[in-house]
Amino acid sequence: MQEDFLTKIRSAYNQFTKAEKKVADYILQNPDQVLFMSISDLAETCKVGDTSVFRFCKTMNVKGYQEFKMTLSLSMRGNGKDSKEGEGGNVSLKDDNIAELAGKVLEETIDSIKETHSLLDFNKVTEAMNALSKAKRILFFGVGASMLTAMKAMNKFHRIEPKVYCSEMVSQQLMSAATMERGDVAVIFSYSGATRDIVEIAKLAKESGATVVSITRFQKSELTEYTDILLLSGANVGSLQKGSTSAEISQLFLVDIMYTEYYRRHYEYCNQILEKTTVAIKDRN
Repeated sequence: MQEDFLTKIRSAYNQFTKAEKKVADYILQNPDQVLFMSISDLAETCKVGDTSVFRFCKTMNVKGYQEFKMTLSLSMRGNGKDSKEGEGGNVSLKDDNIAELAGKVLEETIDSIKETHSLLDFNKVTEAMNALSKAKRILFFGVGASMLTAMKAMNKFHRIEPKVYCSEMVSQQLMSAATMERGDVAVIFSYSGATRDIVEIAKLAKESGATVVSITRFQKSELTEYTDILLLSGANVGSLQKGSTSAEISQLFLVDIMYTEYYRRHYEYCNQILEKTTVAIKDRN
């Protein structure tokens, strides 16, 4: 199956210039129409110059506009895309009733998981799992909403592996990152990859010699500059859905994959630990 090119555009979105974002926005909203437009037609519709469309193609690592359209066409055909898909759209300020709103939230949640799955680089996932398996310690990091994901990941892994750690306080996360050692692994959650504290945590972990695994939305960001293994998660949040759980759900989908693979690789050991931890908390669940 061809890689979903629209998903690739979304994951590269923060790399675009202002003009390139206009081109990307139109393509994401009208992929079928773009296939029949010349470069001048697209540029005029987006109110940018032809050179901005060329720059957009270059950013997306295609040689020119014709190759871009061919790649987009093959991607849409390979993934079964059609013009009716995604008609749900973002939640409306006034027009949606509760049933329509619920349907759109459901669609957004399902799409975030599907998009995360389509972004999976299984070589990178294997590389991450090899690092976790060999690690002396595994530290989970996150700030804000991503901190909740980091805590959930730690709690999940701690049932089968005692070498995992996570702190809720940013100051303690910074100290933990600074005192990591070679052989440790830092697993960092961040939607934007641009939060100042999380970038500093990644920098400190990297400088300490730890392996940095980042789970984030965008292919390139300040966070990825200090990342050894990058895992992308997909979630696009509308203006009325800030704080929605779609980003967290897409991150937790990756956590589930990593947890299940870790358990499978070390089944005998993890099963013994799970029996002990289950007994320890049996009266508190």
